[in-house]
Amino acid sequence: MSRLHTVRAGPADIAAHFGIDPVQQVYIPDETVEGLPGLIVFEKGGKRILKSVTWGFPRLTSEMREHGEDPGRVGMVADLTNPMWDQIVVEPRYRCLIVLTHFANPAGEKGAKTRTWFSLKNEPIMAWAGFCRNLPGEGPVYAGMTMEANDVIPPTNDRMPVLLNPHEYDEWLRGSIQDVIRFQYRPPFPGERMVVQPTKDLWRSGSPPPDAARQMAMI
Repeated sequence: MSRLHTVRAGPADIAAHFGIDPVQQVYIPDETVEGLPGLIVFEKGGKRILKSVTWGFPRLTSEMREHGEDPGRVGMVADLTNPMWDQIVVEPRYRCLIVLTHFANPAGEKGAKTRTWFSLKNEPIMAWAGFCRNLPGEGPVYAGMTMEANDVIPPTNDRMPVLLNPHEYDEWLRGSIQDVIRFQYRPPFPGERMVVQPTKDLWRSGSPPPDAARQMAMI
């Protein structure tokens, strides 16, 4: 599953898409990997709030502790029954919308993997179904729910983000655990809705999606 996504849109455009008022000025990173900031939208007091938050819940195994290693990061939720998530996924107050315009998967041979970008046709801003929590000693963090991939994601991966249509945002943020399960196991967005952009940019290159400028022009 992808461990890289990006937001190629400004605060005003994000606010308009998600119904955030007033427009909130936030830090928008060039790209997000686990352990670094990304953008989420959550509800508080009946209002939607845009915030820059660290991607990935900390995870420290007994083996990591024995070796003196720092906690790792878990940025994706695949198994809703995992004890790491069992309390979070049930409570609507821990739901969020992860803001992105593109996500990427690595392609090619080990040691020379390149970036393949995925986005939606004629939809410059996307929402990924997410969970967030303010952890003591850690601060706010988030992770995204994944599902079985559609036909255009392989061979880069067999899973993909659970993407939401705008009319589903309220249902995700306020729905029951049955709604969460239904979103994860429904059919994924079909491949015909997606733009696939293989590149020659190395995975750690920091290079943006080839259509980043076009995406901005669409907003």
